[in-house]
Amino acid sequence: MIIAVVHLIPAEPAFTTGSEQQVWEQLRTSLGPDDVLLANFRLTDETKDHEADLVVVMPDFGVLVLEVKGGSIWYEDGWIQTVSGESKWIHPVDQARDAKYAIRQYVESDPRWGSRGRIRWAHGVVVPYSVFPDADLPDLPRLALHDREDVKSLIAHVRRNAHDLDTGHRVPALDDAATLGEILGGRLATSYDVNAEALERQATADRLTEQQGMILSVARLLNRIEVRGGAGSGKTVLALQQAKELTRGRHDRKAQRTALLCYSIGLGEHLKRQVAAWPRKDQPAFVGTFEDFARTLGVADFGDRTASSFWEEELPLTMAELARELPDGKRFDALVVDEAQDFADTWWTPLLTSLRDEDEGGVYVFSDENQRIFGRFGRPPVALVPLVLDHCLRNTREIHEAFSPLAPSRMYSRGGTGPSVQFVAASVDDTVDTADAEIDRLIEDGWGRGHIALITTGTRHWAQAGEQDRVGQLGYWQNYFDGDEVFYGHVLGCKGLERSAVVLVLNEDGTRDRARERLYVGMSRATDLLIVVGDPEVVRAVGGPEVAKRLGIA
Repeated sequence: MIIAVVHLIPAEPAFTTGSEQQVWEQLRTSLGPDDVLLANFRLTDETKDHEADLVVVMPDFGVLVLEVKGGSIWYEDGWIQTVSGESKWIHPVDQARDAKYAIRQYVESDPRWGSRGRIRWAHGVVVPYSVFPDADLPDLPRLALHDREDVKSLIAHVRRNAHDLDTGHRVPALDDAATLGEILGGRLATSYDVNAEALERQATADRLTEQQGMILSVARLLNRIEVRGGAGSGKTVLALQQAKELTRGRHDRKAQRTALLCYSIGLGEHLKRQVAAWPRKDQPAFVGTFEDFARTLGVADFGDRTASSFWEEELPLTMAELARELPDGKRFDALVVDEAQDFADTWWTPLLTSLRDEDEGGVYVFSDENQRIFGRFGRPPVALVPLVLDHCLRNTREIHEAFSPLAPSRMYSRGGTGPSVQFVAASVDDTVDTADAEIDRLIEDGWGRGHIALITTGTRHWAQAGEQDRVGQLGYWQNYFDGDEVFYGHVLGCKGLERSAVVLVLNEDGTRDRARERLYVGMSRATDLLIVVGDPEVVRAVGGPEVAKRLGIA
């Protein structure tokens, strides 16, 4: 009758020799229910690769590492093995002993072994087809050698080998054997990590975005282009690449004094951090927001910052006057503008005025008209050659399919597969509390806090408002990049930015202008997992029946 041991690791091992399989099967049928039997155990340390044919863990006896040698084995100034008429020198004792020490060190250095101290470890050699005299060999006591006669009662010899070869340490207890089985069985103290998958998809997206940079090489002879692409198409990465290539000089063009601009503070901080990591010769002369650009020109008084008339009329006029006075050394050869759909008509005047050559200077625009979520409309007053990005690289297929009905044109998903998009129904008044509960659930599921964002479409979350009041706008965005906590943001400030897991909170009724565009931007901020919290009727009214259907709303 076969008595199954507690741990057979692996449960059905594959053997290269019949001798190893024979010894394993005999031990499997003889060992008790508390023992552990491992086959073909491999371990690599800093010195070499080790392999143990069998490792037997026996409570109340010890741990035994066995080397099994088939064929005809004898000893004459060393170990010799003859198989199929061919003889060779072998070193079974060295193999078993070295493997024993390596495995022992591996176990004792594992945190799960803790302060248990050393137990009995022994090594032995099994020669199931050969016979040896009853005497010690120069490198192996006879009790640790198991020949053809010993194999007939192998379990008794193995237990004695484990118990008597190392009498200087305690025998393993039952819980020692269980822990050893866990450590040697490869069950590390880890679990499935959702963050690891997200990081791998991000690396893939980065590689695909670099490949998409070929579009800039195709357009290298053009100095005025507009790269159009939907959410997740990698526009910001390409804008950065464009600025770098212009600054360092490329192909047959000399280095150009370049300005890299955007509108939102968060995206501006991202651009600055990316550029700061480049070699000095690759860094554009200016990197930042439109407001930063105004300060560079010399604007100090920003008046009523809440008035649209200031931003769209007074400020651009002042900036244009200052730009006309710029000396040649302070002017730019090229402008690179990311999220250009955020720029008002009047903003282009001071930008173009700052060029050395207003008629021929470089203008490189990256835009997505469907992300025009502010109440201003503008386009650069110059002719631009359009280039279209039609692949979504940054979002999983599931997320892209959910927001694709909101996109202005057909795009093809290359972002890989991920978790299904989730919709959690809640009244407008209850959306924030419901979203907070979803954040807690994500953390419980193993998502790292720094991989999670909660984004609102209506009023700011109380955590965002408190953070901005406490550290100001700049400190708030620095925490976004430096911190390892959940990010609380608003859809208006998150364009060009992303997090692996996003809880999108539809905490408004959807009647406000540009609600559809805000929904599009918010849904596309998630790269791996998207949870939408809101009223189903709001989704239908803002996103239409197709978006509602893809969110699973009946």
